[in-house]
Amino acid sequence: MRALVERALAFHTLSVADLVAIFEDARPTAVARRGEALAELDRQSSTRGRIVGITGTPGSGKSTLIGRVGVALHGRGLSVAVLAVDPSSLVSGGSLLGDRVRARFPSDEPRLYFRSQASDAELGGLGPDTFQVCRLLHHVFDVVIVETVGIGQSEVDVRWLCDRMVLVLQPLGGDEVQLLKAGIMEVPDVIVVNKCDERAAARRTLAGLSSSLPLSHPFDAGPPPVLLASALSGEGIEAIVDDLVVHARASGMADKEAHFFRRWVRTEWGRVGERLLVDELGGAAAFVRAYAGFDGAQLAFGPAMRTALAGAAPSDA
Repeated sequence: MRALVERALAFHTLSVADLVAIFEDARPTAVARRGEALAELDRQSSTRGRIVGITGTPGSGKSTLIGRVGVALHGRGLSVAVLAVDPSSLVSGGSLLGDRVRARFPSDEPRLYFRSQASDAELGGLGPDTFQVCRLLHHVFDVVIVETVGIGQSEVDVRWLCDRMVLVLQPLGGDEVQLLKAGIMEVPDVIVVNKCDERAAARRTLAGLSSSLPLSHPFDAGPPPVLLASALSGEGIEAIVDDLVVHARASGMADKEAHFFRRWVRTEWGRVGERLLVDELGGAAAFVRAYAGFDGAQLAFGPAMRTALAGAAPSDA
């Protein structure tokens, strides 16, 4: 593991991919290997990269924009990893991992890394292993960009993962009433109106946002900034990079682990497991702390759940 981590920290692409595979492995036997990898990363790396979430509706140009932003961040001396989540088919279960086609990185630059994931029909805009892979990548790269599935109004799970959340809209995506609806409009740190080369349409969308955002954020000090950009021409890309460099600050993984551990419990053990976690085991944050992190908590929860179910079962007498 030590040699593998050393190669990954030197941005050897295949070694990074080998580590990612360990963090995407859902088998219980992979938990110990993840713990070993994280311990080795803690010893060898002081990098704690910021995690940036890029979300928005399908067709808003997220992937092309990410390609431009990633190259611009690299131009400022930062290493960048992109984790792009594509939707899975409810019919076949397969996924067309097409985001990498639009997010064009130089093929000979190892400090720009791209990884696709399938959503596996998960709601929230993320895949089942997105959090796990971010736990790895933020030890290796200065900036980790997570591109969600093209989402609707209520899929805001990415908010719990990222240090700076960017919502990408396209011109004429809805009127002022649409922009006032609760959900995704309430959570971004910055909004980007892409495709601003469509001048008249972009100005109308900007006017609608200017009038609607103060009402969508009544409890905030102020609405999020709105930036105009064109992934096609490159206009406005540097302003987005400036925002990320100044405002995105790595916040650590403790709070994120608690949220995604509860999410894992709900997925694996259902509402019964979630109630046990909250009502009897002190909650996700306390449980994760008690078992020295996400992986230890995963290993410990199954036995705790079985013990609780056995205690609740009627006695033979």
